[in-house]
Amino acid sequence: MSSGEKGNALERIFHLKQNHTTVKTEVVAGITTFMTMAYILAVNPNILGETGMDSGAVFTATALAALIATLLMAAFSNYPFVLAPGMGLNAYFAYTVVMQMGYSWQMALAAVFTEGIIFIILSLTNVREAIFNAIPMNLKHAVSVGIGLFIAFIGLQNAKIVVGSATLVSVYSFKGALGDGTFRSIGITVVLALIGVLITAILVAKNIKGNILWGILATWVLGIICELTGLYVPDAELGMFSVIPSFAGGLSVPSLAPTFMHMDFKGIFSVNFLVIIFAFLFVDLFDTLGTLIGVASKADMLDKDGKLPKIKGALMADAVGTSVGAVLGTSTTTTFVESAAGVSEGGRTGLTSVVAAILFGLSLFLSPIFLAIPSFATAPALIIVGFLMITSITKINFDDFTEAIPAYICIIAMPFMYSISEGIAMGVISYVVINLATGKVKEKKISLLMYILAILFVLKYILI
Repeated sequence: MSSGEKGNALERIFHLKQNHTTVKTEVVAGITTFMTMAYILAVNPNILGETGMDSGAVFTATALAALIATLLMAAFSNYPFVLAPGMGLNAYFAYTVVMQMGYSWQMALAAVFTEGIIFIILSLTNVREAIFNAIPMNLKHAVSVGIGLFIAFIGLQNAKIVVGSATLVSVYSFKGALGDGTFRSIGITVVLALIGVLITAILVAKNIKGNILWGILATWVLGIICELTGLYVPDAELGMFSVIPSFAGGLSVPSLAPTFMHMDFKGIFSVNFLVIIFAFLFVDLFDTLGTLIGVASKADMLDKDGKLPKIKGALMADAVGTSVGAVLGTSTTTTFVESAAGVSEGGRTGLTSVVAAILFGLSLFLSPIFLAIPSFATAPALIIVGFLMITSITKINFDDFTEAIPAYICIIAMPFMYSISEGIAMGVISYVVINLATGKVKEKKISLLMYILAILFVLKYILI
């Protein structure tokens, strides 16, 4: 097939002219989006690995889930959105459901799979859209801000910049590390993480494409140099491993066997299981709908009523991707806000998504590289992604205290209670109660769904 015939085929499939774009523009946009979110291939195995899951299998599951879900987005909606296991959602999976609540990762995967099935059903109706429309916009922005702070807090802990202490948390002690001889194993990585934050911040400020990925790579390269020169000494007992990739096993794709179809449905009818699903549903709901609307707005895809014309297709791709990802062995797959990077490059159709999906597929063969990237190199990414998410705070109306205070409660609850779902619950409950008590209900036209959500959250605290 000639280049002209290929161009015509792509035109017919993606309607490029109708969307005022070209093949070249879409390809560049796809590469850009992939570069801005490829860090998930390094971060997700690190985060889920803390639950006891096999990091290699999680890496393969992450890449395959991104590949499949992103292709579905292109097929179902022809939008330039790219999907992968989501930040915030993976944190909720690992740090809240497994490590804090004490459930097995197999049960958490079962909850993610069930959530995806429920979302597939809801995506065939108008329920997800109705819920999105019911939540006040200020509270939606607050959810984004709260998740940003939570992710940043996790990044600070992963880098050991913030450590546990008698005051709950405190800054890492370099003096103590020099005294007990752990500086060359832990202390130096804290220094590298701090340098990594500054490097990433500078790249973001200079608007360098792929800034977060380049920040990870720069921090990692510094770590390799430190290991080669003896400044960094790996110590498995301290949880500090070699940062130099091992190609002893070649460039083979890590096996999915340790996580594939390892879902535990034994407690599916228990109240606890329903609570986990309920929390996943709401975290994913806000994350996905907020991202879709935010990125679509940036691309001028919203209609005159502020709605996304083909949102059902986009939501369906997200829902199917979530269930497929759970089967493969990863946390909730969702639409990435980094899709805005490709949109900024002019991406307007599913061709952008297809290009990014292909790149995720190719990344499977580079697993030794991604799996050698240490947590101190990915921590700056978490911290800076947190910054990108909290910028939504400027969209909150602080002049109206009945809007601002519930938003504030939602924001602070997430990092301080170490739980995204608690932040959402606190935000919804406080919004309804404060507006009821101040007589603002009729003025705000609070929907019946908001009252139902508030009651459900209150019952959760009473009964569970």
